[in-house]
Amino acid sequence: MPELNTSSLPDLIFSVLFFFMMVTSMREVTLMVKFDRPAGTQLEKLARKSCTSFIYIGRPQEQYRAQYGNSTKIQLNDKFAEAGEVYDFVMDDRNKLAEVDKPFYTVSIKADHESPMGTITDVKQMLRKGYALKIVYSATKPRE
Repeated sequence: MPELNTSSLPDLIFSVLFFFMMVTSMREVTLMVKFDRPAGTQLEKLARKSCTSFIYIGRPQEQYRAQYGNSTKIQLNDKFAEAGEVYDFVMDDRNKLAEVDKPFYTVSIKADHESPMGTITDVKQMLRKGYALKIVYSATKPRE
């Protein structure tokens, strides 16, 4: 019986590995809050995601409720925060950007549709204090 030629097997394996590395996206933030985005009518995609910071507002997920309760929380990166901490978060994120990208800095608020408007207003006040005036609200297409 003739032997099987396996000389091209490493090339094939690296090609498949490279394909999966290019197609797969890694999640940068572990979601600690549960949010159902509200429906919106005039939706647009973000132009520069690299210049965008995300703020999540909603109730803690099941595994965090024993520790943090059931009230609405603000999540900045991978930790819960108070509204007053949004200013420092924005300043740190903006300072990490190159000077060319700073005018395009945007804050995306991903809030649950049942979040109290007072919490969102507190976040917006801190954003205003930090001169982060480009704010985007995340929404989904309405069901027909």
